[in-house]
Amino acid sequence: MIALLTGIVAHKGPDMVILDVGGVGYRVQIPFSTYFDLPDEGGKTTLHIHTNVKEDAINLYGFRSATEKSFFQLLLTVSGVGPKLARDILSNCQVADLASALVRGDIARLSSIPGIGKKTAERLILELKDKVAKLDIAASIKEGATSTPAAGIRDDVSSALINLGYKEAQVNKVLNDLEIPDGAAMETVLKLALKQLMK
Repeated sequence: MIALLTGIVAHKGPDMVILDVGGVGYRVQIPFSTYFDLPDEGGKTTLHIHTNVKEDAINLYGFRSATEKSFFQLLLTVSGVGPKLARDILSNCQVADLASALVRGDIARLSSIPGIGKKTAERLILELKDKVAKLDIAASIKEGATSTPAAGIRDDVSSALINLGYKEAQVNKVLNDLEIPDGAAMETVLKLALKQLMK
């Protein structure tokens, strides 16, 4: 099993990165928090890897911190939660915030995550509340900021939100209402958009 990869970022997107390790390109699925913390293409990075083996495929999920990887694996222990949903949960909620919502039994916060209905939120709380309470979530995942032109940022954020399960009409309305200055970080725009979508 692959547990750790160190290599050059050959390509990256909001939900995946291709990591060149000794001339071999590994396609790794990632949450937003990891995307924001990756160096530019051509930069070197290390990812903590969860290897998901299925009958017809082997999928890699990567994280910039061991804590986030551990939390991802904890989510997978919940009935009905697969790797894609676990990644989407972490894309919408930092580890510290997610841990807090689980310990507090905050169904409303968990239900605001695309793909999580009330029943799934209740199941997450039921199965993870006690486990999470015993963990030491020292700090939330670091976030980097990369500046890009406003037009490019809008397209990237729109694509990322649609991939997370938001409807295109919803996304366009929110982005049209946001003022995106040149040089704004994608992280900043995405946070603002998510805040509006979760109202």
